[in-house]
Amino acid sequence: MPLSPNLRGALFMMVAMIGFTLNDAITKFSSESMNMAQVMLIRGAFASLFVALLAWQRGALARPGSMLQPTVALRVASEAGATVSFLVALAHLPIANVSAVLQALPLAVTMGAALVFNEGVGWRRWLAIAVGFAGVLIIVRPGFEGFSMFSLLALASVACCAVRDLATKRIPQAIPTLLVSTATALAMTVLGAALLSPMGGWTPMTGKSTAFLALAAVLVLIGYQFIIMAMRVGDISFIAPFRYTALLWSILLGFTIFGDVPDLPMIVGATIIIASGLYALYRERIVGRRQTAAESAGPDMAPDGI
Repeated sequence: MPLSPNLRGALFMMVAMIGFTLNDAITKFSSESMNMAQVMLIRGAFASLFVALLAWQRGALARPGSMLQPTVALRVASEAGATVSFLVALAHLPIANVSAVLQALPLAVTMGAALVFNEGVGWRRWLAIAVGFAGVLIIVRPGFEGFSMFSLLALASVACCAVRDLATKRIPQAIPTLLVSTATALAMTVLGAALLSPMGGWTPMTGKSTAFLALAAVLVLIGYQFIIMAMRVGDISFIAPFRYTALLWSILLGFTIFGDVPDLPMIVGATIIIASGLYALYRERIVGRRQTAAESAGPDMAPDGI
C-alpha cells in the first residue's frame, strides 16, 4: 500500500529534524571559536553555493523571479525573523527556557492550519499533540527562573516559524522546492553578514573550522529541502508534531558524541514523545485504509521539487 501524503510528510519532517540537529551540533562546536553571525555567514555562503548549483543543474532556476513571489518572500522573511529573535532570546535566557517556549511550535502551527486553512483536526490528533508536548516539557523541565521580557522574543520566534510553515503550504506547486531553498539560504547569508559587526566582528578561521561549516551547510540544506517538502504535502496539523523528534535526535547525539547520559526524566519524556508519534501514525494508517485507491495513489503522490 503506497504511503499517504501525511505519512510521507511525517517522514520528510523526521529527516529534516535529523539534518537540523546534526547542523546544530556542528554549529555549537563552531561557535566556541567564532560568533554566531560568522557561523551563519560562512555556513550560509556554502549552503547558497551548493543549493544554487543543484537548483541550476535541475533547472529550478529557470524563473529566478519566483523568489519574489509573495508567499516565497513571506516564508523567507519569516525565517529571517525567527532566526534573529531566537538568537537574541538565547543570548539572554537559559537554553532550557527557550527550548520550552519553542516546543509550542507544533501547537501553534496546528492551530494556524485549523484557523487559516480550515484543516479538520479531530480530538485524537489534538490529544496526540498535547501528549507529545507534555513529553517535551518533561525533558526540558522549564522553570520560572530566567524568564524575562526576552521570553517574548522566543514567542516571536515561534510566531515567525508558524507563519513560515503556513506560507510554505501556500507556495504554488509550480515553484520548485530547490528554488525556495536557494532563496532561504541566500537570505540567511545576508542576515549573517548584517549581524557580523554587531555580534563581535570577524574571527580568523582554520581549514578544519571551514570544513565543519561546509558540512553544516550540507546538513542545513537537507533540513531546508525536507521541511519544505513536508509542509507542501499532506496536512500541516498531522506533520507539525513530528518536530518533536528533534529532541530525540539531540538526546542520541549528546550520548554518542558528547557522552551525555540521559537521566530518568529524559527517558520518560522521550518515551512519551515516541508513543504519541506512533499513535498518530497508527491513526493515519487507519484513516488511509478508508480512502479509495485513487485517493491513496494519485499522480500528486510524486515528491515536490525533485
